[in-house]
Amino acid sequence: METTNRTAQRALAALDLTSLDESDTPERIRALCAKARTRHGDVAAVCVYSEHVVAAKQQLTASGGQVRVATVVNFPDGSADVARAERETRRAIAAGADEVDVVFPWRALVAGDAAVGACLVAACKAAMPAGTLLKVILETGELSDAALIRCASEIALAHGADFLKSSTGKVPVNATPFAAAIMLEAIRHAHSECGLKVAGGVRRVNDAALYFELADRMMGAEWATPTRFRIGASGLLDDILAVLSCSNSHASTGY
Repeated sequence: METTNRTAQRALAALDLTSLDESDTPERIRALCAKARTRHGDVAAVCVYSEHVVAAKQQLTASGGQVRVATVVNFPDGSADVARAERETRRAIAAGADEVDVVFPWRALVAGDAAVGACLVAACKAAMPAGTLLKVILETGELSDAALIRCASEIALAHGADFLKSSTGKVPVNATPFAAAIMLEAIRHAHSECGLKVAGGVRRVNDAALYFELADRMMGAEWATPTRFRIGASGLLDDILAVLSCSNSHASTGY
């Protein structure tokens, strides 16, 4: 129980609480932001579509705490249109986003064009002021091949990524330990301060534990803090709170 409780606490602090549904409403985003601050601690960020950034920022600022606001650009398709990605990034920052998750043009990479990915990541990074974070979504489930995942990782690292992110959550295969290990190895090999974000399919504390164990083994026990490790999820929070509430209940009754 103690190990599971510690993992739940780590996962809470690393969580990018996410709602990226076309049916999102202002009411749903308000409810999401209200969930971001719990009696066990705050999540790292909320991640919403760009049209909800202003409202999310206002609500989270008013509630106090340090929960950041993230949004997505070039999403979910991963277009090779550099101007589009840069424009969406500038608009997101102007709206108040603290973090931007941009989809890497993975189809172009599969087709043999690595240059456009480099240009796109660099353009988005240049549009972001100090203190903001650029997370590059590699869509590893669609790249699938280890060499392509490594290549996309290296391109993103070389052109300003603050985090490598596994997936959009909008494709059949999202986060996997296989892809996460390749991304972590690329970060380690580059001696980079870049972090890792796993997203898509992480629904239980036990799922999160796989990635914490991987990061601890490959990068060291002190590496996977919220400044370098995030989990993008929506339903995971419920399981985290259930684990932590159960642990506190046992502690209060002496069991």
